[in-house]
Amino acid sequence: MFALANKNIEIAFHLYFLIFLFLLSIPRKKSMSNYFKYLNTSQVEEKWGFYITTVGHSRIYPNENYPNNEEHPQNHSFNWNKGRILNGYYLVFISNGQGIFESALTEPTTVTAGTCFFLYPGIWHRYKPHSNSGWEEHWIGFNGYYAEELMKRVFSDSTNPFINVGVNSDLLSLLHQLLAAVRTSSAGYNQVIAGITLQILGILNAVSMQQEDEHDPTARLISKAKFSLEESLDKTVDMKKLVRELPMGYSKFRKAFKQSTGESPNQYHLNLRLNRAKGLLTSTALNINEVASQTGFDSVFYFSKLFKKKNGVSPKYYRTENN
Repeated sequence: MFALANKNIEIAFHLYFLIFLFLLSIPRKKSMSNYFKYLNTSQVEEKWGFYITTVGHSRIYPNENYPNNEEHPQNHSFNWNKGRILNGYYLVFISNGQGIFESALTEPTTVTAGTCFFLYPGIWHRYKPHSNSGWEEHWIGFNGYYAEELMKRVFSDSTNPFINVGVNSDLLSLLHQLLAAVRTSSAGYNQVIAGITLQILGILNAVSMQQEDEHDPTARLISKAKFSLEESLDKTVDMKKLVRELPMGYSKFRKAFKQSTGESPNQYHLNLRLNRAKGLLTSTALNINEVASQTGFDSVFYFSKLFKKKNGVSPKYYRTENN
């Protein structure tokens, strides 16, 4: 009996070991959401005067090593002790979590969610998320004679590179558009993404010049709701639960939201999801079922019906015509 018991223990041990190895082999979910690209620059882009050198989005989880230099070119890699110096301008937006930033001209500063900061050419800097929170970062690198002139005239204070945009759904939407355009890489996309980046800089300029919602608590709550909806494109949203978290009365919220956007909260969110579907149809190889699932539709038939109602064509036809 002792021999049988020992044999069972040995089998159980091997079984647990195999399960452990299997779990280690499963790719971590975070790699699915991270994306970045470094772009080559031709004379066409240089003549344009404003061109993009890199774009990316990354979610860094608590206690995760940062940065992962194996994923980036040598001239962009760095570590906390040494920091780095880059050529060109960069914009980094932290949409979740918090961390720290420091440069040759800026004292160590805590960076919280909703903060953008610029990196300037030739200026030593370093930044990283806090280990207990991680963060979610979006970045754009850009350069060119027009970019240089614009930065000198509008965002020239390299000693204070921060802009607190808060929960700005317009900014987040443009960052999503930017990544979708780079993924698609259709003819002339370099100029398209340059235009999107200029829109982003326009938003930052407006925010830095005037905080329109600073003395309007209702407007701040609507902005927060729009941001939450923009970040929930892969699922339906319980609007009443969302409003309770703001907090705000639902009737007042619905009226204020429609005054701000021209749409009801549910219609606004539906249009965001359908627009996201358009991007997935043109920039990925996902089938129609997968596109429906990633935009929060349980029924592909219902998804196709709503898509055709909004765009005049079926998802399949839309993909064919835009690829």
